[in-house]
Amino acid sequence: MKNVHEIEIKLEGEKWTKCLDNAFKKVNKDIEIDGFRKGAAPKDVYLKKYGVESLYGEAINEAINVAYKELLETNDLHPIIEPAVDVTGISDGSVIFKFTIITKPEVKLASYKDLGVKKEKAKVSKEELNAEIETLRTQLAEVVVKEDGVVANGDTVVIDFDGYVDGRALDGGKGENYPLEIGSHTFIPGFEEGLVGKKTGEEVELNLTFPENYVEDLKNKPVTFKVTIHEIKTRVLPEINEDFYADLGLEVKTKEEFEKEVEKTIKQRKEAEIEDKFVEDLLAAASEKLEVEINPEIISEEVHRMIDGYAQQLRAQGIDMEQYFQLTGTSHEDLHKQMEPEATKRIKYRYVIEEIAEQEKIDFTEKEVEAKAKEMADNYGIKVEELIGAYGTLDVVKYDMKMHRALEILKENNK
Repeated sequence: MKNVHEIEIKLEGEKWTKCLDNAFKKVNKDIEIDGFRKGAAPKDVYLKKYGVESLYGEAINEAINVAYKELLETNDLHPIIEPAVDVTGISDGSVIFKFTIITKPEVKLASYKDLGVKKEKAKVSKEELNAEIETLRTQLAEVVVKEDGVVANGDTVVIDFDGYVDGRALDGGKGENYPLEIGSHTFIPGFEEGLVGKKTGEEVELNLTFPENYVEDLKNKPVTFKVTIHEIKTRVLPEINEDFYADLGLEVKTKEEFEKEVEKTIKQRKEAEIEDKFVEDLLAAASEKLEVEINPEIISEEVHRMIDGYAQQLRAQGIDMEQYFQLTGTSHEDLHKQMEPEATKRIKYRYVIEEIAEQEKIDFTEKEVEAKAKEMADNYGIKVEELIGAYGTLDVVKYDMKMHRALEILKENNK
């Protein structure tokens, strides 16, 4: 491919000697040689005992960075992913690296105007309005204990339960003072349904069967649960009145005013969703007119970014990647393959936006970029220096500005 460049860089003389000297200083700290304190042996004594080859591994780590910097200074190349590097020759006098540099592939965008993508209108139906109002009522519902009455769907019961399979206690099948919402399908089929109509204090025996899609050693097996109901809690929905409006933080007095406010909220939410879909549809349509050959390495690096982001989300839920693979019965390779189509799509969308910015000659002055950086820093409640430190450079802020403006132009040309 035209955007793959293989370049050899040879470090010799003082440059390579310096790397070897620094490597010696690092490894010698932990070396004991007869007649010298730990880490105090001179270099010539060390080399006599271990040979210069023992320094190569450590020296290469430093030399790669030196060689890569030299490569960038002597070649007009702009790598878009980390380069692959091989050592093709090494001795006490020199080291030779072969870098495989991948730059942005050639991109051609035939058109991004009048793509035929239509933007929906945001409408709110009576059913959607009523459903939203019921959701608000549910959020402000008061949970009360049912002193009398029986378990109904939607109630929460506080129970003790013991499970038995083949007459023996079920491993993990015991719970005390467990809050269970009826209708949540937390337990196996028949469990929650079997408690409907029962009263506080009642002891219930449920004879059930594990489903077909359960764990291998239990699926389709009969199981008995002995359940004691300690408490039944139910939600009491608030009346739709001025107190309800006030609890929602709305300054309205009548039901009509309240419904208008709720309708406005739903409409704003739908408009945001429609806008997102409109942009997605535009990028999808424009990417169909994009001519580009994307290197597998570029896709792979995008996938790795996506996996890193997914791993962060899982960690926030207390799950690491190894646990995820065990729970899903998949592997890193499976996840990589699964994410490749989305990664390819993201790359194409990015190239579309970059090409629009290029064709429209979008640019910003240094003063405009600095002003934007200050605005962003103020929004985050941090100093500009901290923002630049997080972004790495103001060029990233400028890039974001150009991408945002290119998206606006894409929308303006497809109204």
